[in-house]
Amino acid sequence: MNRAPHIFSTPAGAGRRREAAIFWLFRASAYLILACGAAVFLNIITKGAGTVFKTEAPFINTAFLTEAPESLYVFEWQGQKREMGDREFRAFKEKNPEAAKVKTESYVYSAGGIFPCIVGTVLLVVGSMTIALALGVCAAIYLNEYARDGTFIRFVRLAILNLAGVPSIVFGLFGFGMFVIFFGWNVSLLAGWFTLAFMVLPVVITASEESLKAVPKGFREGSLALGATKWQTIRKNVLPYALPGILTSSILGIARVAGETAPIMFTAAYVVRDKLPWEVERVGDFFLQGVMALPYHIYVVSSKIPQNEYTERVQYGTAFVFLAIVALIATASILLRNHLRNRYKW
Repeated sequence: MNRAPHIFSTPAGAGRRREAAIFWLFRASAYLILACGAAVFLNIITKGAGTVFKTEAPFINTAFLTEAPESLYVFEWQGQKREMGDREFRAFKEKNPEAAKVKTESYVYSAGGIFPCIVGTVLLVVGSMTIALALGVCAAIYLNEYARDGTFIRFVRLAILNLAGVPSIVFGLFGFGMFVIFFGWNVSLLAGWFTLAFMVLPVVITASEESLKAVPKGFREGSLALGATKWQTIRKNVLPYALPGILTSSILGIARVAGETAPIMFTAAYVVRDKLPWEVERVGDFFLQGVMALPYHIYVVSSKIPQNEYTERVQYGTAFVFLAIVALIATASILLRNHLRNRYKW
């Protein structure tokens, strides 16, 4: 008599072939996604590196990283093709009065650098993530540690999940109506901070709450049994062990906040700003001024001005620096998370 196959035995024949086919389908899908992503990043890195780096010492295009955007002037002078930024071209004409009659071609935002955009992006990311983490962690502590499970709390959690799917343009319009117009903050860092913070709050709240749930109940019960208050228990025995997971949410938030254009277009970003954020007469003016930002600069250079070889190198150079900054901030968060994870091992 033939014995029935064991339920945990390896399937034979057609079943094994189907399983192998499904396995390779999943693997091919994963590799295809990785290949597409790698192709995009390699294209940006290859073309952007030509703008950021040079072949001669000091091998870095310091002007691109330390100066403000300028118009580029291209002209023929004494049989040679010259390319000069706006300030350099004005100085050149003062030194050579006959150059005033030279026929030139000008290209907007194709000379100078992106230093104000770098500063604005870093300020927007740091400020908005600080607000989002403060509000999100407080909300997660209430939902997980204090609130009683009921219809209202379930509704709040559902609302938080739904907010995660709202398009960024809607948050931008909300920030424009609430912070720019109603509160009278105008186009400013403060309006951009709160708009971006509210946009990333669902991710921070959800991840923080899951991190708090992962902390064993025994930590809470032991602390309460020794006479600690509820808040002392949360602060000393729960939050330290949940911090690695909370920082993971910040990494996800940084990637989204840094790359958004629509929200800051309505609330915080200027196309051009002559002064840097700290060049203000009063300290309060620092928070109530707009800034330049890398994603908005890429948008303007890519879609709002005529395209040519000069604007292309600015586009890819800006994208390269933008990816490097996001990677740097995310790496710092990862290192801090790993440090805390090693420090507070269960």
